[in-house]
Amino acid sequence: MALLDRVTTLIKANLNDLIDKAEDPEKLLKQLLLDMQNQYMQVKTQVAMAIADQHQLEKKQQENLASQREWLRKAEFAVHKNEEGLARVAIERSLTYETAATNFAQQIEDQSHSVQMLRDALHRLEQKIAETKAKTELLVAQHRRARLMLKAGAGNLQDVQTEARFDRARTKVADVEAEGLGQLANGLPSAEQRLLEMEKADQVDRLLADLKTRALPAGD
Repeated sequence: MALLDRVTTLIKANLNDLIDKAEDPEKLLKQLLLDMQNQYMQVKTQVAMAIADQHQLEKKQQENLASQREWLRKAEFAVHKNEEGLARVAIERSLTYETAATNFAQQIEDQSHSVQMLRDALHRLEQKIAETKAKTELLVAQHRRARLMLKAGAGNLQDVQTEARFDRARTKVADVEAEGLGQLANGLPSAEQRLLEMEKADQVDRLLADLKTRALPAGD
């Protein structure tokens, strides 16, 4: 039947392959779970209907067996009354009911087989639903953990970027300070430089005075 074919397809579905090939595994599993639960309700309904049909067949069989026994009783009664013709008719009627009861017995056996198939399918589908639920819950937990890790990683990256900006700022400030000190050194001589320049100027004055003294005439 078509229902069992659909159920068999769902039961045989390889969840790992479906997850690997799906763009959104979580969405796929949830949809698959909905399909399974829908099929489960249909199979459960079919099981109940099949069992009810089996009970109806069994009832019909028992009715025909009862009619068969009743017509045999009538046949015996006719024989006791020396009514062979009536006995023959009664026996033929009993055989008709016996044949019907035999046919119902075969239908009951076939129906019992169908009920068992549906019950087996229902049981396997229950197991598949439990497996799919577990896979879905695991996948949801993995995605939740991955999102948390990604969020934490983004926060760490932001911290690193902020620290890097601080480092660049500190470096820039240091460069500006160094540049300012260099300009200050070039524009305002240090005390040591001023002393050296004063000593040099004094030495120049002495040498100049000495030269002037030697250049004067001896009588002066």
